[in-house]
Amino acid sequence: MKSTRFSALLLALLASTAFAQSWPDKPVRLVLSQPPGSGPDNIARILSDSLTRKMGQSIVVDNKPGGQNAIGAQNAARSPADGYTFYLATTAALVTNAYLFKSLPYDPQKDFAPVGFIGKSPFAILVEANSPIKSIQDLLARAKAEPGKVSIANEGPKTFSGMIARLLNARANLDTTLVPYVSIAAAVQDTLGGRVDVLVADVASTAQFVKQGRLRMIAVTSPKRIEGWEQVPALAEIVPGFDMVGWMAVVAPVGTPPQIVQRMNRELDAALLDKEIAAKIHNVGPISEGAGTPEQLDEFLRSEHKRWAEITKEIGVLPE
Repeated sequence: MKSTRFSALLLALLASTAFAQSWPDKPVRLVLSQPPGSGPDNIARILSDSLTRKMGQSIVVDNKPGGQNAIGAQNAARSPADGYTFYLATTAALVTNAYLFKSLPYDPQKDFAPVGFIGKSPFAILVEANSPIKSIQDLLARAKAEPGKVSIANEGPKTFSGMIARLLNARANLDTTLVPYVSIAAAVQDTLGGRVDVLVADVASTAQFVKQGRLRMIAVTSPKRIEGWEQVPALAEIVPGFDMVGWMAVVAPVGTPPQIVQRMNRELDAALLDKEIAAKIHNVGPISEGAGTPEQLDEFLRSEHKRWAEITKEIGVLPE
């Protein structure tokens, strides 16, 4: 009996190993919750091009935008766990949505198997270049001296930029007016036009305006200064403990063969550590230090869920 069980296990293991070695033998789908032309889409296509060359099979980006990432996440979660669907996910899809919505058509914590980390996307606090607000210290001083009069443009109360603005109010004991916009482009234009005082946005979307001398970056929301913008202070230098950075990671439908997960992890890591690929991704925004391991990503996701549960409670965001 024991011999029969051992033989069955051995055959299963050999079959699984053979499958992993022959994988992929057809195109692999990389689901994305954002539309073509977006920052995440640019990252997905940089990775898909690199992985296609390395793996000998097409890695096809499949855009499924809408529903605050829910459409893409649901599509990926309900796909067969056969190693031919992966999901390039954001902070919102894998963590924050769980604390912003009472119900989701997918479970961020149970429907996915961690594969690899892609990178962190820093956000910034910016003002129009000729603004009398010259530094983050100026902003805090003015906001405290004139409660309710300083306006901060953001993408809405339940977006990353909106929650950064709310957390800044809470942590620095400020009373600013938060002005939501339907797009970062509209928020940038109103900041440039002087219709709002301050803008919170991701570095990638605003870097060109800073380089053109039209916007001034007065702080980044990462816990330390970031590569390429070392002259800009981290908000944590003024507001201790402030750490609000977006990120992206690759996950697979739960049940995807571990050997496939490990193989994709290795391929991602090799791509991200390639200097040319890393530079292309950094130009789009994220800062990558490699994919890490699936186990490390799993631990990171668990810590992020704990952290965001506390943050949303602190800033008074209730699920709807």
